[in-house]
Amino acid sequence: MEFQLKAEFIELDNALKVMNLVSSGAEAKQRIQSGLVKINREAETRIRRKLRLGDFVEFGEYQIRIV
Repeated sequence: MEFQLKAEFIELDNALKVMNLVSSGAEAKQRIQSGLVKINREAETRIRRKLRLGDFVEFGEYQIRIV
């Protein structure tokens, strides 16, 4: 799956919401802080981590490339 950036970056919690991978900001926060999200193959617990061109996000069965 690919996510097309429309700006310089998107914050991780917002990306999960925009891609409809979570139903709310609270759910995004919980999933991220639980270590269920990986960025570039490493667990990420920062909710507002900025995703930029070329980043690779893993969340459950989803693999998303930021383009």
